[in-house]
Amino acid sequence: MSVTIDSIRAAAATLAGAVQRTPTLHSRLLSELSGATVFLKMENLQYTASFKERGALVRLSALSAAERTRGVITMSAGNHALGLAYHARRLGIPATIVMPRATPFVKVANTRYFAGRVVLHGESLSEAARHAHALAAAEGLVFVHPYDDPAVIAGQGTVALELIEDVPDLDALVLSVGGGGLIAGCATAAKAMRPAIRIYGVQNALYPAMVQALRGGPAGSGGATIAEGIAVTEPGALPMTIISRLVDDLVLVSEADIEDAVAQLIEIEKTVVEGAGAAGLAALFRHRGRFAGQRVGLVLCGGNIDSRLLASVLMRGLVRRGRLSWLRVPVSDQPGALAQVASLIAGMEANVVEISHQRMFHDIPVKMADLDLILETRDGAHVQALIEALAAAGFRPQLLSGQVATD
Repeated sequence: MSVTIDSIRAAAATLAGAVQRTPTLHSRLLSELSGATVFLKMENLQYTASFKERGALVRLSALSAAERTRGVITMSAGNHALGLAYHARRLGIPATIVMPRATPFVKVANTRYFAGRVVLHGESLSEAARHAHALAAAEGLVFVHPYDDPAVIAGQGTVALELIEDVPDLDALVLSVGGGGLIAGCATAAKAMRPAIRIYGVQNALYPAMVQALRGGPAGSGGATIAEGIAVTEPGALPMTIISRLVDDLVLVSEADIEDAVAQLIEIEKTVVEGAGAAGLAALFRHRGRFAGQRVGLVLCGGNIDSRLLASVLMRGLVRRGRLSWLRVPVSDQPGALAQVASLIAGMEANVVEISHQRMFHDIPVKMADLDLILETRDGAHVQALIEALAAAGFRPQLLSGQVATD
C-alpha cells in the first residue's frame, strides 16, 4: 500500500466520529513575536492528547477478524501507545504495549489505564522495538509500527488535510520529526492540496536521526531530553522515502529552544504541550528569518507532559527571562546588614522569595556572611538595575542564576 491523497481521504472517513477534528487557531501574540502569521493545529486536544490516535485507529480498522482475535503489539515512548491502547480497548482488540523504561510516568500510567498489558523494557525505543518484535513472533500478535506503516502514515496525514481545509493559503507547514510518520503523511496531503506550500521538519539536536539519514551532518549525542516523543535513533524507511521527495528542509532545535516553546505556549496560549509538540514553535523562533512574513501552520502534536517536569520548565523559563533571579551578596555579619539589603531591594521594587545566610561553608572572612537571595523581578533589565544599585551602595553582588535577556 502506498500513501496518497486518496488513502489519506479514506483514512479521514475511517476516523470520522471516532477521533476529534481538532481546531486550528490563529495566535495573534505568537505572530507578533515571531514576525510570521501563526496558526496552531491543536492535536494536544485529542482524547489521548496526541495525533497518534489517528494512525493507530486507521491501522486497527484494517485488521482482519482473525487478527483482531489474536491481538496487537507495539513499541512506543508514549503517545502511540496511548492511542493504540485506547482504540484497541474501544474495539475489543487485545493490546500489548512495550515501552522504554525511561518513559515518563504519566504516559506509562495512562497507557496502563487503557491497555491489557504494558511491558517496560530497554533503555531506548530501539531496544523496546526488538523486544516487541520478539513477543509478536512468540505469541502470534500483529505488530503495529508507530510510524513505518502506510496505514499509520495515512492516518497521520489527516492532520494536514484538516489544517489546510481550515487555512487554505498557508505558505509553510512546520512539523516535529521523530520516526517520520507525521511529516510523511502531512507532506503527502499538503503538497497534493497546495503544491506551493513548503514543508519543514524539526528535530532535536540531540536526536537528529532523520537529518543524518537524509542530509548527512554530525551525529547527535542522545541522552535525556524533554522531547522524548521525537527521541528516535532509527527513522522509518517509508517515511524517509516520502520525506526525501516532499519535504523542503529539516532544521534542528536545542533543548533550551524546546523548553522555551513549552513555556510560551502555556503563558501565551494557555495550552499544555509536551516537548515534542512544541518543537515546531521552537523552530519558528530559532530560525525566524526563513519564516518572517509567511503564513505558517504549526502542529501541536501532543500534550502528555509530566506535571513535575512541566513545573520545572515553567520555573526555569522564569529564570531565563529574569523573572526569578538568584543573587549572592556578601555582607558584614552584624545587626542591620540584612535590613539594609532588604530595604534597597524593596526600593528597587523587587520581591524576596527566599533568603538564607551562609557563614560556615563559603570561603569568606569570619566576620562576613554570604546572603543568598531568590528574587522576583520584572525582567533582565530589572535584574541588572538591581545589581548596579547594590554595587553603588557598597555591596558586591554576584548573579548566580546565569545570564538573562535584557531587551
